[in-house]
Amino acid sequence: MASELPSNAHVSQHPCLRAKLAQLRSQSTNAREVKSLIHDISLIAGCEALGQALQATPTRKDTSPLGYDYGVDTLVPSKVSIMPILRSGLGMVDALQTLLPEPVPVHHLGLFRDKTTMTAVEYYNNLPYHRTSQSSAAAEGPSDLAILVDPVVATGATACAAIDTLKEWSVKKIIMICVICSKPGLQRAAELWPEGVEIWAGGMDETCDDMGMIKPGLGDVGDRLFLTIGK
Repeated sequence: MASELPSNAHVSQHPCLRAKLAQLRSQSTNAREVKSLIHDISLIAGCEALGQALQATPTRKDTSPLGYDYGVDTLVPSKVSIMPILRSGLGMVDALQTLLPEPVPVHHLGLFRDKTTMTAVEYYNNLPYHRTSQSSAAAEGPSDLAILVDPVVATGATACAAIDTLKEWSVKKIIMICVICSKPGLQRAAELWPEGVEIWAGGMDETCDDMGMIKPGLGDVGDRLFLTIGK
């Protein structure tokens, strides 16, 4: 199955992740458990993704409690940001912040899929396009690495819209991490900008239904996380 995917599309085979994904699929899993499982799966998938996207480089010396010198590694690239797609992407942010050794900016993208046309509609974007402060210009420009997070890549329309937005922002590289995807959605998103995007999925199902929902999938993750009833 993996050989049929684009080279920049990856589906985890981690046994712990696969077991947790099976738990997450169940309709009997309550909101608190959904939140915990999304976090754990994001942590495992994030380890796999960032292990390929980042490098550790010794940059300075420090001293241990016993008085010995040691080299301190820093991450390359250093200009990293996290981009959750609202609203369900918020459930993945804490896991990625836990993985990264230093705080990074978190920029939010609000996108929803029109259920008639199956196209993505942007309703919120707080990327710092228009900041002018010179004192913090380095932190406000486009990231060298954008970590895009959304639990579900179904048709791929929302993922592609987010990738286009980040390309417009002039990011150099995008790592997208999702909990689950459909095979067509993963292929569509991976093929949009193959030289600039790597997509890492916790699991993959073959198809979507007529409503654009993955089968068997996870249902509406936002509704499950926040105990709401979708439109």
